[in-house]
Amino acid sequence: MRLACAGAPHLTYCTNIHPGETWAEVKQGLEAHLVEIWSRAAGRREGARGAEGGASGGGALRPRCGVGLRLSARAAAELAAPEELEAFRDFLARNGLYVFTLNGFPYGRFHGAPVKERVYLPDWLDEERLAYSDLLATLLAALLPAEEGLMGSVSTVPGAFRPRVRAPGDAEAMARRLVRHAAHLVEIHRRTGKRVALALEPEPCCFLETTPEAIAFFTDHVFARERARELAALTGLSLPGAEEALRAHLGLCFDACHMAVEFEDAPASLAALRAAGIGVHKVQISAGLRARVAERDPATIARLRTYAEDVVYLHQVVERRGGVGGRGGELVRYLDLPEALAALDGARAAPPEEWPEEWRVHFHVPIFRGIEGALGTTQPELSALLSHLRERPATQHLEVETYTWDVLPEDQRRGGVVEAVARELRWVEERMARSGAGACAGEDGGGAGGGGAGVGAASGEGA
Repeated sequence: MRLACAGAPHLTYCTNIHPGETWAEVKQGLEAHLVEIWSRAAGRREGARGAEGGASGGGALRPRCGVGLRLSARAAAELAAPEELEAFRDFLARNGLYVFTLNGFPYGRFHGAPVKERVYLPDWLDEERLAYSDLLATLLAALLPAEEGLMGSVSTVPGAFRPRVRAPGDAEAMARRLVRHAAHLVEIHRRTGKRVALALEPEPCCFLETTPEAIAFFTDHVFARERARELAALTGLSLPGAEEALRAHLGLCFDACHMAVEFEDAPASLAALRAAGIGVHKVQISAGLRARVAERDPATIARLRTYAEDVVYLHQVVERRGGVGGRGGELVRYLDLPEALAALDGARAAPPEEWPEEWRVHFHVPIFRGIEGALGTTQPELSALLSHLRERPATQHLEVETYTWDVLPEDQRRGGVVEAVARELRWVEERMARSGAGACAGEDGGGAGGGGAGVGAASGEGA
């Protein structure tokens, strides 16, 4: 759906929250959840339906609702069969749904078994990543409505997991593969009239981790004159046309959780990307954990240990130390939460002034819950980002992404996944529709809280 704010961005949620690696499994998850989630999310807007409302008689939702589709390499290949693609397009049309963005980050299995750093493989050092991304772009072009001004986006890995980038020429090798993908996107635009963009997603402990690193890579490698010459040779574009096409088709996915974990100021990062001419083709709306570990609160540490029990995903930790009032201090990184906890245990004998001040943890948590028991979340940073985007649009695409549902502590999964995702969508819509100073303040952990309490009260939500 499109939001009633500056730029009228499209809002969706990422279906990577629903397990499924084959197309049959993905399709089953979509049929079970998509319409119900959007019906509940739309309930308060449409009044009489309430939180339990839905499309009358199973008919199409109004207004049209967006889909952020996650496809593994296997599911993508299976969906590419003409009969499957046509059947899926019919399902979307019957239910008032449209696909405008794909999650092309995890190539293979993403649920139910340890993924950890294997989630980045194959990466942009591998030909398989290029072939997978080409296929996803082709599928998205087939699914994307033919509407003026509507583009499609595909998010992807941040180049590679940092330890994989060893040789001096690795950055250039990744950039050259990205140029070859850009040539495929140029051909799609010529053939279909639809524009699809690839969005690299910076993440802790990866080749592209921070906004400055992303700017340096795009400036020095992806948008270098030599890359434009390569694209011109592949596509027949003029050199100026190739330079323009690179910037139109290659950019970033700005994940709010990742940037908050890095202690970045999101509006300042977006301003830096804008100044560098790097497009933000998607913003993923997400929140992570924060912990004031300097206080040595046993309840906080105990609560962190419950999150560390997850063996499926990588939960990188960025630790802030020192500095005046904790500002501008040293950042220390841990690959995973158990590693950070072990380091904290080893530092218990140190004097208080040597303790780390704050942790930010890459563990996506429901965005409408501002407090996680003894922990906090990066919801304040997310709220500030949404407030900024409401006044100064940076992208057409907003995608809620809380893929960790199955590994959250049990008390964080109360109410079920359908109601949780619907609440997240309502939470975003309400904040993007607000105006005035302080509009995003006052959330709490039980419901939408503070200014958001009206959402829960009006639509029958419980904690």
